[in-house]
This record gives sequence, C-alpha cells and structure tokens, in this order.
Amino acid sequence: MSNHWLHIYTEADIAAYCTSRENEQRFWQTLAFLQPKDDLTQALRDAAQFGIKYVLVAINEDLGPRANCGRGGAHLGWQAFLQRFLNLPCNRFLTPDDVLLLGEVRCDDLQQQGADLDNRDPAQLKQLRELNGRLDERVSTVMRAVFDAGLAPIVIGGGHNNCFGLLQALSQSTQQGCHAINFDPHADFRALEGRHSGNGFSYAYEQGYLTDYHVVGMHEQKNNHTIISALDQAGFSYSSYQDILVRRTLTLTEACHTGLARFAGQAPLGIEVDVDAISGMPVSAYTNCGFTANDAEHFVHLAAHQEHARYLHLCEAAPEHHPQGLQQGLSDAGQVLASLVCSYLQARKTGV
Repeated sequence: MSNHWLHIYTEADIAAYCTSRENEQRFWQTLAFLQPKDDLTQALRDAAQFGIKYVLVAINEDLGPRANCGRGGAHLGWQAFLQRFLNLPCNRFLTPDDVLLLGEVRCDDLQQQGADLDNRDPAQLKQLRELNGRLDERVSTVMRAVFDAGLAPIVIGGGHNNCFGLLQALSQSTQQGCHAINFDPHADFRALEGRHSGNGFSYAYEQGYLTDYHVVGMHEQKNNHTIISALDQAGFSYSSYQDILVRRTLTLTEACHTGLARFAGQAPLGIEVDVDAISGMPVSAYTNCGFTANDAEHFVHLAAHQEHARYLHLCEAAPEHHPQGLQQGLSDAGQVLASLVCSYLQARKTGV
C-alpha cells in the first residue's frame, strides 16, 4: 500500500516535544519508527515480526464536530498528548518498547477546505459533511493496513466521527461485524443525515460493520428520543450517567462489566472514549456534570482486558476551549490522554 494518506513520523517530527534527564530513560527513547519511503503494508508486517504490538496514530481534524453543529478545536488533541506521553519515564510498570509511533492521517487539505465553512448555513453544513465523508475513506485505508498487519492502533485526536473509519477497517480486515464499547455521554447514533461526529456508530451499524454496541455513562438528557429508540431497535444497550452517578443504582465497575458481558463471543472489539465524558476536560462539548479522569482510566483498564479488544480510540479533546486558555488546555488534555493510553497499555501488557 502507498503512504498517500499517511504522514509517517521520524524522530525529527517529535524532537520539539522531547526532553531528557540524566539517569532516566523516557518513553520517546523506546518507541519504534518506520522508514517513510518503505511500503506501508510490508513495513507494518515487518514491525509486527520484530515484536511491535501497538501503533500510535493521529487524526488532527475538527471537521466531524463542526459537521455535527458543534465547535472546532479537536485538531489539537494529538499535540497535547505528545508533549506529555513522550516524556514519561520508563520503569518496571511500563516501558513502551512494543509501541510504534506511526504518524498522522493526512487531513490538512480537508481542514483547509473546511476552515471557513459556517455550520449554521445549511449549504455549508452539507459541505462539511461531505468533507467528513472523504476523511472516512482516508482513516479506513490507513487503519486497514494496521489491522491487516495484526497490530492494535491507538488513535488520538479529531472527533468521534472517526469511529466509523476504524470500525469499517476492522470489519473488512477480519471479515466480520465488530463490537464496540463507548465511554460517552452521547450515543453518537444520530440519523443518517450526512457524516459527522454524532452518527459514526449509526452509519457503521447501517453498513454492517457494527453488530453489537454498549454505551457506558450515556446521559439521559443529552440524547434525543430518536437516538434512544434507534438504539433499542438495533438491540444495543447502555448504562446511563444517571444510574451510575445520580441514582447510584450501579457502580461504574458494574456498568462496565454489564457492557463487556455482551461481548463474550469471538468478534473484534473496539474501545471508544469520548473525553467529553470527563468533567472539566477541554473539549468541544465542555461539561461540569461528568465523570472523573480516574473513572475514564478505570473504564479503559477494564475494557482492555477483553480478549478480543483490537483498538483504543480517544477523541474530542479540544485544548483551546480550556477556561484558562490554550496552554493550560494542552497541559490538562495531554495529561489525561497520556494516562488513558498508559492504562490501556498496562492492562494489555500485564493482564492486571
């Protein structure tokens, strides 16, 4: 496969983020890289042969949230993640020497085409959704190469629209329908009205890529009647935010286990985290009525133990929307995203 839709990273791409300290090995010093000129399909397969298991991939876009009538800013999540994750110290608890830092799905041209489009204008909103559809193709193409090599992508940045490309690629790679568990106040099961961040799962279901689905922490006041009815009609399920944190009829652990119990079969499972589930997180849909970052880490920890889990998707971080400004947003978003990735890797690597 050509590298047309992927910017493959070298150490030069991350140099500005990396710091060092005497007598300390940091994550950036253990990560693997590909040769940019190599054929992507073969290079990924070779990496798997040499012991690589996980692949970090960025999607630096905010077309999906804007096409969902929301705010932009999700294109900066990856930058926030890198400046935190790369400089964490290696130790007995985690050393990411089986992780490949692949690079980023190319979407600068799409971002530029959509930069001046106003989602309050119906014609321009339609254009945003068309751009989102073109992005789907790129995401799916890149992720298909990763899955075909037997590797597990960790996808960071952009809107929740990119779950569609992930599920499409995983389904086509494994030649079967996929399951997904989503930590999110929104089910993202909106109408098939053109692609955006609010209907990635409904499009994946409609096209046969998603065959079972559970939402942990779905907010009862943030999903309309049509969405909830569509979930019911599809036979999908949810554990609500109100049941977990307001009425407290079940714990977060119980809610996660209830969802994961649906996925006891052999189908591949996607782990989805929309970080707008987290209180105070800089995102396009900011909330003070959500879960803690520790809750999100716990969700990832439990889901990552599922035998057939095949990817982690962290989306919707928008550092520029932090109440204290961009720099604080980059710091806070980066810390949370890095901690979620570490929770995933530790659970997958140690099984505890």
